[in-house]
Amino acid sequence: MNTKVPTSSFAAEDRIGQRVAARLSAGSQELPHDISERLRVARAQAVAMRKQPPLLRAASVVMRSGHVATMGGSWWTRIGSVVPLIALVAGLITISVLQDEDRASELAEVDSALLTGDLPPAAYTDPGFAQFLKANGGSD
Repeated sequence: MNTKVPTSSFAAEDRIGQRVAARLSAGSQELPHDISERLRVARAQAVAMRKQPPLLRAASVVMRSGHVATMGGSWWTRIGSVVPLIALVAGLITISVLQDEDRASELAEVDSALLTGDLPPAAYTDPGFAQFLKANGGSD
């Protein structure tokens, strides 16, 4: 297995990097002191990041952002990440069941009022009865 990388690509990258650095340094003389200091610190951090292996570089970025990263994770962290999802699903199911029960009880109340009322259920489907209700201003 051949894992050699041509050194000419590294040399070309270095030349491009040196040109960019020279161009940035040329314009930095006119900047205010606080901005030039922030740029100096950013350059030092970039150089330090470049010198680290890729795995350490990613870990230092995560640590700098304030988050803790673990490669494998423990069972407790995995369970802790699943518990909110389970609670959400249980809550949604509970809300659905309660709404279904409320709707069923409302329909049962309407049905019982129709069946136990003074009028027969066929009267509600009669077009003449609907006109009678409209003319008299509704039912009492």
